[in-house]
Formats: sequence, structure tokens, C-alpha cells
Amino acid sequence: MTTHVAVVGAYGSAGSAVAEELAAEPDVELTLIDDGDPGGGLCILRGCMPSKEVLSAAEHRFSAQHDPRLVGDAPDVDLEAVVERKNEHTSSWSQHRRESIATLAERDNVEFIRDTAHFVDDRVLEVDGRRLEPDYVVIATGSNVAIPPIPGIEDVPVKTSADVLDSTEFPDSGIALGLGYIGLELIPYLTEAADMDLTVVEALPDVLREADEPFGAELLAYYREHFDVDVLVDADATAVESTTDGVRMEVATDGETRTIEADDLYAFTGREPAIERLGIEHTALEPDDGWVRDTMQAAGDDRVFVVGDVNGREPILHVAKEEGFTAAENIRRHRAGEALSAYENVHHHVIFSGLGVLPFARVGHSVESAQAAGLDYVTATRDASSDGVFKTKNVADGLARLVVGTDGTVLGYQGLHYHADVMAKTMQLAVEMDLDVRDIPDRAYHPTTPELIDGLVRDTAAKLD
Repeated sequence: MTTHVAVVGAYGSAGSAVAEELAAEPDVELTLIDDGDPGGGLCILRGCMPSKEVLSAAEHRFSAQHDPRLVGDAPDVDLEAVVERKNEHTSSWSQHRRESIATLAERDNVEFIRDTAHFVDDRVLEVDGRRLEPDYVVIATGSNVAIPPIPGIEDVPVKTSADVLDSTEFPDSGIALGLGYIGLELIPYLTEAADMDLTVVEALPDVLREADEPFGAELLAYYREHFDVDVLVDADATAVESTTDGVRMEVATDGETRTIEADDLYAFTGREPAIERLGIEHTALEPDDGWVRDTMQAAGDDRVFVVGDVNGREPILHVAKEEGFTAAENIRRHRAGEALSAYENVHHHVIFSGLGVLPFARVGHSVESAQAAGLDYVTATRDASSDGVFKTKNVADGLARLVVGTDGTVLGYQGLHYHADVMAKTMQLAVEMDLDVRDIPDRAYHPTTPELIDGLVRDTAAKLD
């Protein structure tokens, strides 16, 4: 018996993962739907890939300026060249994604519809003038920029990360809302590549909320010193309006109200599920904090699976793909009457903060999360300045921390240092394989970070003896 599955949002990382898995099933009829223009998914078009492209140009200038062994004026960043190369690469990557979906659609059991789909009833879709009633529906429609509800903001031009990635010229000054993942990456770009005078307004009292306390304070101090940004934390934007020359904002901070004026307003305030065009109101689905189970099933319908950014769980590329694989496997299990598997993600975040010179990575448990889980552990923390290689490369800022169970099992790693992004994958394997820290040989890691990581391994192992 053939099972019909519709994937709404097939171009994204999550939707394409589902499509690739189920297209190989001979008894599955697969309808792939996406109205993306040009199409390719958020990460490729507007997310992690193009952002790293533009950051790298500013990183090179920043490194040159902060190396006392170099003299002379730092070169300017050619913004037109940066955007042109970013567009070339993005076009190539997105074309590859589109071609992969087109190749799937050449199979007899797969159809691709380039149009917008919306629900008209439970698991009933209208798309391209047709009515589809599949056995299963996978929602993978991604996310949109979340604009905070500040009084007056609806009447003010607001620029987002997409505007930053596409801009070849910038004004002299700006107000940036948010110092989360997006802000931590793009704010240094604006100050270094665009030479912009920025005031950052962050509603929460700290940054790097995924990390233990010293990491956020260390990174915030680094931003204030090296990027010369005025960062207001625990700050509430109470009103905003357009002016003749730009924008004016009232901000409550430290028990007083500040008036900030600038040329442009930027919102780096996160993303929210893209469900506004789906017609969810015509179904039993009720999007809220708990509307998607660990099996990737929607709480209101066991035959609807919700994967990627749209479920609001963890808007990260590798998570989206794994959720897609889990959904595909669980569709197989559900139709066979078998028990479904839950998606269990090892916490894994990488932020290319500090233009990638001082990236942050966390894998597995922090001290705080280990305590919350009631785990017995030992921990060690080292400054990046303890690493001789970092010193010779003029990148000795930051710190790292290892969390190890009292049985020796590696539970988690946090790094705020050069090559922390590289180390994250190695440490993820250590966590996933339940490695005993005492069995990790010296210098088994990336060759540019031997002393820092080896030191953490030795320090935690010594506490177990």
C-alpha cells in the first residue's frame, strides 16, 4: 500500500533531509512543495553561510589592526567586492540545493510543486489550484525575523541581518537591538567593515545565555574594548520614532531614561516560526511552546510532523537536518505500527563572535546545566593565554571549560577562544561516545590547540584520581 507524504518547505535543510530519506522508499508517494524565490533555504540564502562569508573580510582587517608586529594603515573593506563574492557563492550553493530537489522530482514517486501551500482542514492542503489529502504532512517552512513590539516601531524603517548581508554602503551611526547570536556576529562587522558608530540595546542582563557566567562577561568586555561599541544590557526600549535625519529611541536602563539618536535602526532580535501563510487555524494544530513532541509530531495531529526552525525548538542548521531524519524515520515507524524514536540532541552551539577571532562554542553540559540535571561532576577552566600556540598567533584572548562526570565521562565543553568552532566537533564526538577523559591521549585534538585542551584534560583527570 502506498503512503502519500507532503513536505511543505522542501528547499530548507529540514525539508530536504526528509525528502532525501523518503524519496528512496518505493511505497511512498512524495509531494514536495516550496514557493521560495530563488529557493535554497535560510541557512544558504540569509543565514550561516553568507554571514561567515562577509565576516571573514572584516576579520582579516581586524587581525591586522590588532597585531602590534604590523605597522601602517589597515586596508579598507571593499564592501562591493564582499557582497559580490557572497552573492556568487550563495547563488551556487542555493542552485545546488534546488538541483538536488529537482533530481528527486525526476523519480516516478516524487512530485515537486513550486507554489504556496495552506491547510483548509486537518491534513488537507490547497496548492497550485489543487486539493491534496496526504497521509502525512511535514511542515518545514522555516522562520522569519522577529521584530520586537516597541511602541512606534511599526512606523520606523527597520533593517535586519538580510539588509546587512546585502549592503554595499552604510551610514555613520546606528542603533542595534539585540546581542544574541545574530547581533554577536554582525555588530563587529558593522563597526569594523562599515566603521559605524553603534549603540547596542540588549533587553536581558547578560549575553551568551547558553554559557556559564564567566563566558558572557568575558565576551562583553572584549566587544566594548576591541569594537568600541556602547552596549546597554538589561535595557528596555520604551519608544522609537523617525526623525528628519534618522531614528530616535527612548531606552530605560540603570534606573534612568536615555535618548539615543542614530541614522539607522537594526533588529537582531531573533527569529520566529514562519506559519502565517499555512492556514493553521483550519486544523487541530495549536502552535505554542509545546506544540511539537520529541518525536517531531505535532501535539494536535500524530500524522503531522514539524521540523526545523518552524517548530521553535532549536533554530540551528545541524539540528534541523537531524530533526528531518528523525521525522522521516518516524513516518516509516508510524505507518508500520512501531514505536517512534525521540530526537535527542547533544547541545551543540557555535557562534562566530568577535569576527571569528573569538568564537564561542558549547557542546553538551555546562556547569549550570549539569547542576540542574543533578549530575555529579568535576570541572576545569583555563585561560586561552595558557596556550603557547595562541600566544604566537596573537590570539590569546578568552577561556575554555571542560565538565566531566565523576566516573570520567566527558559531559560538556565550552570554549570562547580562537578555533573554538573547530574544537566543537571534536568535543561533540567525545560527548556522544561517552569517552572517559582519562582515556583521551595527549594531543589528540586539532594541532593548533594542544596546550589549552590537553591542559583541561589533565586538570579534570587529576581531580578524579
